Amino acid sequence: MNVGIAGFGTIGRKVALAIDKGIENLVLCGVSTRSAAPALATLQGLSTPAPLMTIEELAGAADIVVECAPTSAFRDIASAVIRHGKTLVTVSGAALMDNPTLVDDARRSGARIVLATGALLGLDAVRAAAEGEIFSVRMITRKPPKSLLDAPPVIERGIDLLAIREPLQLFSGTAREGARLYPANVNVAAALGLAGIGPDRTLLEIWADPTLDRNTHTIAVDADSARFELKIENIPSPGKPGTGRITALSVIACLRSLVAPLRVGT
Repeated sequence: MNVGIAGFGTIGRKVALAIDKGIENLVLCGVSTRSAAPALATLQGLSTPAPLMTIEELAGAADIVVECAPTSAFRDIASAVIRHGKTLVTVSGAALMDNPTLVDDARRSGARIVLATGALLGLDAVRAAAEGEIFSVRMITRKPPKSLLDAPPVIERGIDLLAIREPLQLFSGTAREGARLYPANVNVAAALGLAGIGPDRTLLEIWADPTLDRNTHTIAVDADSARFELKIENIPSPGKPGTGRITALSVIACLRSLVAPLRVGT
């Protein structure tokens, strides 16, 4: 199957290198990005170089398009892929939550949207519990201050996160509102909301914590079938601390599962 990558930053480059190294039954057919020069340098170094394309060209050529672009570009990329009836793999849970009509568009065109969620563990259990009754879902996100420096509310409020000496709560509310305010930081909260009882009933707290060096997410679920707590500590990506290293790996694992003869998990 032909794979295209829309967006070629921290995640896109790792996905391209993994496909080039070898994922059975997958071939990188092209890349779409606004930053052509650095992308070309990487693409020309691949064992099988892939061309730069417009998003329309990419959506037409690829069977699967991996979306890992800035949030502002999400809808244009997703719409093009869906119009062509292809499979969209994305980590942009917050953007997907803000564009629910895309699911109906995909249903009409025969396209498929896959939200890669490897940065958050336990979603198989949450989805299973949602087949019964879930009473409550709460998520607490704690990140090193440097991981939240670019968050719009932090900039707007003029908060000097590098000066704090103890944990500072930045947000408390629903997953929908938290994902809207912090789209680059808590895509995992949007994924949790979509997997369980919905983003308006999923509660979220966001903390800047100078005692941490990892992006930490703790989830508590109470359902009629089970009660469980989950915790993951993600190592920040070099150069993009708001994104955990495991995020790109979750996309790679997702791609493998789409073509593998054995799939473990839903």
